Amino acid sequence: MTHNNQRIERASQASLHVPPGSRLSVALLSDAGSIHTMRWVHGLHQRGLKVHLISIKPPNSPLADGIEFHRLPWKAPHGYRLNARYLRQLLKRLQPDLLNAHYATGYGLLARLSRFSPVLLSAWGSDIYEFPTRSSWHRKLLRKNLESATCLAATSHAMAARMQELSPLPVTITPFGIDTELFSPGTLTERHVDKALRIGTVKSLEDTYGIDTLLEAYARLYRRIKAEDAALAQRLQLLIYGRGSRLDALSQQARDLAIDHCTTFAGHIEHHAVPDALRSMDIFAALSRADSFGVAILEASACRLPVVVSDADGPAEIVEDQHTGFIVPRENAEAAAQCLYTLVMDSALRERMGRAGRQLVDARYSWNHSVDIMLAAYRATIENAGLGQHSGRAPTPPSARS
Repeated sequence: MTHNNQRIERASQASLHVPPGSRLSVALLSDAGSIHTMRWVHGLHQRGLKVHLISIKPPNSPLADGIEFHRLPWKAPHGYRLNARYLRQLLKRLQPDLLNAHYATGYGLLARLSRFSPVLLSAWGSDIYEFPTRSSWHRKLLRKNLESATCLAATSHAMAARMQELSPLPVTITPFGIDTELFSPGTLTERHVDKALRIGTVKSLEDTYGIDTLLEAYARLYRRIKAEDAALAQRLQLLIYGRGSRLDALSQQARDLAIDHCTTFAGHIEHHAVPDALRSMDIFAALSRADSFGVAILEASACRLPVVVSDADGPAEIVEDQHTGFIVPRENAEAAAQCLYTLVMDSALRERMGRAGRQLVDARYSWNHSVDIMLAAYRATIENAGLGQHSGRAPTPPSARS
């Protein structure tokens, strides 16, 4: 194990609740319009924390009673600098035990300019993978944001390793958790009421998510099965949920590949409707060129679907190859088509992989487990601040403390 890997800590799996009489107060500096922000805010509130949500944007849905929302006056992108004085005054008034800034660039900059301590800076993906590649100035800005925090958090080990290239500070892995009650397998009747055999995905229609590769893989699969079993080919469907700038080009690609008659671009889907959409599928595919985590993949696994994913950092970390699904090289439509064919032709394999995927989510990625990890990261960040803001000491899991 390398020195950097030793710094990438995963917090204790033991449940960590806030003891009576010592209610922890946390200020979340994050995009209130994001479903991930809202889930963290409510999850922490349900564990007994006093939660303040601070954001440039207003929430898209109501906040639970007891959660306080504070809207910053200046809009992005200039607001990430202009709101600094307002935020300093707000934090002085609120006096939270901890500031948890989500997204290492915009809100990470604002957290740095606030000069508050302790700060847990949570990275999400493009802030680490894309932002620093734009220029040396962008890379320097990100480095300063990371180094100004008390501790860092990432959703995957691969992302944490990227962060360690820029900052020596400790990183805790805080994966986005899955609501395993909401995302659960349906009955056979629900899945096969119309006898269709559906391959599906839920992704934005942008180049980075490889929908073009999925279309090419599906076209190869369809041609092969049509030549072998015309009746089975008639049952095949490709279902794509999501919106984005590539819709017209992808629709044209489907026509060019002669699969438009069995391909549906279903458009944007609200998060609450995703479980039913997944339960209508038989196989889930995510062939991203780049992806820092893969929430949709875990949601599919929670619904007991076998998955076919690319070897991008995030998906490759959350899928057990040939156990919960298949991992194929990025942009390799032929390899993806072969794995899809294997699953289409073997219903027992689909069932085994789906069950294994559900077990994986239950064991490692349930929402309650993710909140446990975040709470442990909060305690460790507060403890680190007492030792010196830039001590570089990795967060100590609660179970290891005396």
